Amino acid sequence: MVEKCCTQEGDIMILACSGGSNVGQLSNQAAIELTQEGFGKMFCLAGIGGHLGGFVQSAKDVPAMVAVDGCEVGCAKAILDHAKIPTKNYLVLTELGIEKNKDFNLKAGDIQKVKAAVQSACK
Repeated sequence: MVEKCCTQEGDIMILACSGGSNVGQLSNQAAIELTQEGFGKMFCLAGIGGHLGGFVQSAKDVPAMVAVDGCEVGCAKAILDHAKIPTKNYLVLTELGIEKNKDFNLKAGDIQKVKAAVQSACK
């Protein structure tokens, strides 16, 4: 299973925060939907954070990547920095004007806003 997870097919690697707030979950949901729509592939940020060799190497080798953090705490960026993986494209959802809170009833408009921002960051 790791082999399939770590393959590179020239797509954009999407590394999403999945934190315990609405913006973490918006990041995650946008990554899921973009993957389902064929725009890039969601990849396991936890595998990189756990310093699993295949995950780290795949992230270092991928030609295109976007990291999406929910808030300014920057967990996804910190994981990449700690693993010495260059951040190629980077978004923070609170910088898009989405307020961080504990309301997990995600709004479709916010998900679309995040997806559009991810696609724009990758151009």
